[in-house]
Amino acid sequence: MFNDNNDLINPTRLLFELQNIECLNQSLSGCLQAEAIATKITDGLVDRFNCSFVRIWLVENDCTALRLVASSGLYTRLDGDFARVPMGAYKVGKIAQHCIPFLSNQLAEESWVKDRQWAIKNKICGFAGLPLAIAGKAIGVLAVFSHQPMEAEFLEALRILCSSVAVALNNAQIYQQKSQAQVNSLNSELSICTPLSEQISIVLTNVRLILVGTEKPLNTSHNYILLKTAETLKVNNCSYCRLTYESDHLYLEAMLVLDPHIEPEAIFSDMNFAINNLDGQLHTDFSANNIMQIKLSLPYEPQPKTHPNLSHREQEVIQLLAEGLRDREIAQKLYISDRTVKFHINNVVTKLNARTRIQAIHKAYSQGHLN
Repeated sequence: MFNDNNDLINPTRLLFELQNIECLNQSLSGCLQAEAIATKITDGLVDRFNCSFVRIWLVENDCTALRLVASSGLYTRLDGDFARVPMGAYKVGKIAQHCIPFLSNQLAEESWVKDRQWAIKNKICGFAGLPLAIAGKAIGVLAVFSHQPMEAEFLEALRILCSSVAVALNNAQIYQQKSQAQVNSLNSELSICTPLSEQISIVLTNVRLILVGTEKPLNTSHNYILLKTAETLKVNNCSYCRLTYESDHLYLEAMLVLDPHIEPEAIFSDMNFAINNLDGQLHTDFSANNIMQIKLSLPYEPQPKTHPNLSHREQEVIQLLAEGLRDREIAQKLYISDRTVKFHINNVVTKLNARTRIQAIHKAYSQGHLN
């Protein structure tokens, strides 16, 4: 076997590289966020293959540029000169535009390198840029930098990795778009003033819902998960459902009569990530006669009677963040520095008692801070 440089490939070495690649692929199981998938891959390539640094860009929705979403190793920041690369610009943009992989073991000698002295100073000699493509169209680019020349076996393994990573990223993007569309649809069809039990009853038309405890309003994320669960129950022959409110948790318990041709593990597989992101748990028990019992538990977060005050600037920043702008774009729009944007976002996350930016946006919506 030969690679593009006509270097003889060692079958034993290639098998070893492929085993490492398989471990990286397995680490993506259950991951449905594109940025998280990209970070797992860049971290894994640095850890397992001793790369100097690895980066992944994803093509933006309008297909005019690529956005840096993961960077591991020597450089971990996502801002800088290459945070956003126009389609067709630099080597990364050209790889995305033409879907042609590029390999070099003499990076400092390449005419397209913006700063050759940087490559020499940091002793970077190896570079591999490969498209992450679906049906011949790039959805991103993987770039790998190394201190040592890249062996033929590693390059072959990278090509195989890019195929599987592209599929994982594409599925994640579809899932995120679908989830957001479902949230918007549910919010438009069901008034937030309607109690959750009534909303579930609308979905489970043939099941009498049992309500235990005093019902209170929930935030958007909890409503979505519970209604999405109800939809899944409906299409899988739900015969019993109970919603229970306790002091710090709420529970949705149900019993299903499964079609014998359906894999039980697959029924709720697309919801596990969202449930875990809310610190929830989903327990299932499959018994004889195709009967499945489920118990979904979520930490109870009722809408607070009093909300923390956000400053005018903090409201501006979180509003723009919710609209999909990145830190640099927010900074440019408000004529402030990237560091100041991060400072305000961290303040909002702390004030809203959120764990992540996404959770802060959800809480800001539910508490009336966003338009």
